[in-house]
Amino acid sequence: MAKILIIDDEKPIRKALREILEYENHKIDEAEDGADGISKIEKGTYDLILCDVKMPKKDGIEVVEKIQSLQLETPIVLISGHGTIETAVEAVKKGAFDFIAKPLDLNRLLVTVRNALDKSTLVIETKVLKKKLSKNTEMIGDSEAIQKIKNMIDRVAPTEARVLITGENGTGKELVARSIHEKSNRASAPLIEVNCAAIPSELIESELFGHEKGAFTSAVAQRKGKFEQAENGTIFLDEIGDMSLSAQAKVLRALQENKITRVGGEKELKVNVRVIAATNKNLQKEIEEGRFREDLYHRLSVILIHVPTLNNRKEDIPLLANYFISQLSNDQGLLEKPISKEALKELQKINWTGNIREFRNVIERLLILSDKSITDKDVIAYARPL
Repeated sequence: MAKILIIDDEKPIRKALREILEYENHKIDEAEDGADGISKIEKGTYDLILCDVKMPKKDGIEVVEKIQSLQLETPIVLISGHGTIETAVEAVKKGAFDFIAKPLDLNRLLVTVRNALDKSTLVIETKVLKKKLSKNTEMIGDSEAIQKIKNMIDRVAPTEARVLITGENGTGKELVARSIHEKSNRASAPLIEVNCAAIPSELIESELFGHEKGAFTSAVAQRKGKFEQAENGTIFLDEIGDMSLSAQAKVLRALQENKITRVGGEKELKVNVRVIAATNKNLQKEIEEGRFREDLYHRLSVILIHVPTLNNRKEDIPLLANYFISQLSNDQGLLEKPISKEALKELQKINWTGNIREFRNVIERLLILSDKSITDKDVIAYARPL
């Protein structure tokens, strides 16, 4: 069922369109002019907008321009009894999906609506696919520690259990989260990632739960939060140990009741998301010192996965080196070079404080600075900052 907004100053037209589209099992909302339509667009979310061209206060072209300024991807179909080729061309140039003239042809209308809704669905699916293609979820390594994690992922992914991933920076916690999502029953829906440490504490609640227009000075329009964006999918709360206590309380409520409230709003919204969290902090210590809620910890930690440091799985370094050599060569056009056994032994001697992230950077440096192959001398010379 799609949610469709009809904007037309003629009540009989709105009534006719409503009857036709409700018969097609769509949910309909109405606006009597362009200004009313823009107000509804700013407050709500629609899958399609049908809009008259000639209206008082704001015309259809202005509605199209407003949608573009809000950076919405909702398809809009313009309808007019005063249609001209010039108006149609202008509307499409400004971002309208299509243009149909009055009196409305029922078959043409239904075909256009279906095509527009198909486009809306395709845009969402394309975003999901691009994200999948752009980020590899394969975990590289044959060590016992990595095999345990892979086995745990295979067992946990098909369930709805919440997962808390721990480990130092650069160990691959995000990769574990993506792998769980990709192997879950929610894989066709979005994986929404939130870096809690990168968002100012005063904005984290708006980021997670969205806000209503006017909730604060810069809230010029209604905005969906990450929980709503992750509907039917997974939300990954990275570095959750850095989240404020106020935001923690709201996340706890969302987990307990599967409901959220936007900042500045009163209406409760149901959400259906799976939560995966990660942290590089010792949450037990954070709880003791009053910086993390114990009840939230227990809600999040149904399944605990600890990602080891690279220093604790150095036997994986040969596999990782060859993997990154191939990946960097393909992605960045660098010349793929063989790496000697002696070079691999030198890499295994290094204390990898930055873990996989640091290791990848070193392999990239070696590919750029070494000659025809990567030798032990290259590792000794270039593995550390010059």
